[in-house]
Amino acid sequence: MFGEDNFSDAEDYSIHYHEIGGGLETEEINNIIRSIYSFLEKIYPDKQYQHKFPSIKNTLEKIINIEISDHEVAKIIDTFAYHEIGYIPDKYIEVLHSLNKNYRLSVVIDIWSPKSAWLNLFKIHGIDKLFLASSFSSDHGMVKPSPGPFELVINKLSLPKEECLVIGDSVRRDLGGASAAKIDCVLVGGANHSDAAGCYENLIELSHDLLRN
Repeated sequence: MFGEDNFSDAEDYSIHYHEIGGGLETEEINNIIRSIYSFLEKIYPDKQYQHKFPSIKNTLEKIINIEISDHEVAKIIDTFAYHEIGYIPDKYIEVLHSLNKNYRLSVVIDIWSPKSAWLNLFKIHGIDKLFLASSFSSDHGMVKPSPGPFELVINKLSLPKEECLVIGDSVRRDLGGASAAKIDCVLVGGANHSDAAGCYENLIELSHDLLRN
């Protein structure tokens, strides 16, 4: 996915929030979203949270000391997801369809928002049926580099680990998690490490080798 995690200091979260019917004032909603993101960004690399990463709702309840209705909580979560999710270029969608002809595809995704926006994006692009198994961290609270999400997907596929390959763009999260789960990992997107089974500029370049075999 590209263009995700739009949480810069310049972001005005109130625009989407008010478009979907949120009732808090601009400054208030901007401060809430920034506070949630700052808290989660700080604890994300902390090993003690690898198997109990908090949800947006739990984080909101923990760090915001004002009464917020369930209606507003839902709008806040929707707004956070809107800024967290990215987009999938057409050429990558084509690659996924090509790989699906020869391989069983799955996804292991760390997201802080509920997965509904991602599932909807997959459906819009016609790739929702390509993934035979999936792990979204917001479903269970396990985040990379925990081996848990990878093992969860492997168990769903009922495949031996030696027949699986993780493709990721993070040395710490993807290679670290795959290695902990004892699964080979190829790095893309400019990431590089000697422990990786291979390093490629992007998924398109990797697909040329995978589809050649």
